[in-house]
Amino acid sequence: MSTDNETGSLPRPRTTAGRDGLAEILARPGKAVVAVDFDGTLAPIVADPEQARAHPGAVPALAALAPRVASVAVVTGRPAEVAVRYGGFAGVPGLDRLVVLGHYGAERWSAATGEITAAPEHPGIAAVRRELPAVLAAAGGWAGVWTEEKGRAVAVHTRRATDPQRAFDALTAPLTALATHHGLVLEPGRLVLELRPPGMDKGKALLTHVREVSAGSVLYAGDDLGDLPAFAAVEKLRASGTPGLLLCSGSDEVQELATRSDLTLPGPEAVVAFLGALARAIGGSAPEPPLLKRRRG
Repeated sequence: MSTDNETGSLPRPRTTAGRDGLAEILARPGKAVVAVDFDGTLAPIVADPEQARAHPGAVPALAALAPRVASVAVVTGRPAEVAVRYGGFAGVPGLDRLVVLGHYGAERWSAATGEITAAPEHPGIAAVRRELPAVLAAAGGWAGVWTEEKGRAVAVHTRRATDPQRAFDALTAPLTALATHHGLVLEPGRLVLELRPPGMDKGKALLTHVREVSAGSVLYAGDDLGDLPAFAAVEKLRASGTPGLLLCSGSDEVQELATRSDLTLPGPEAVVAFLGALARAIGGSAPEPPLLKRRRG
């Protein structure tokens, strides 16, 4: 396969398993699940997570794909409602088959109904909310570190600190202890430490969804450590005979996904371009992303 996206063709995965996965998606798109992370994959990483928004080409690409595949799923650690709002997914023609699996699958939003279904909140989250300020102060009171309330989880961000990585490293042990004390787990990410209930991860969410729709193939795209369970889920599916394709939205901050991916793309703009090219390859009418058009001019 050519790597010239200008002609609408797709880049060639570096692995045999990835090439088989892409071939199966192209051959039988109506049996495929296309699943993507939100932050860092559909939306660029920004200093303030509340300012994150999907790449301008993301919704058109997904809307072109959704009618032609079994399902399109956004799998995220964010609350489902927030991902829907920041992504601009509600009320979009063509996105009837989109689902957003928020809080690592604890919440599910369906574009077909516009409704959210959710599991009960873990009691440890309320305790962590109360105790977290004192724990952060005791750990050094790092300037620029701030917490994000995620409803069913709490995240501590170090990206705005004077030394983000040093703050991240210093806070990992005390936040791990806090999470463990209240029956939670600590999930590290790109300069963020998230305290959340156990048993919630993107791999379980993805496997459940793939089985619900009886998918014959799966594509998953992610960028961060929280996406590793979803990568493992695709690898498990491939081992049992369901072809799959793993995409990494590349980052200098996280290398683990790139080593396990079938294809590494340089960030959300390239991921969106790939999804659009995939839609066109299976008969969709996705426009090319706006930023790519401007650059060619």
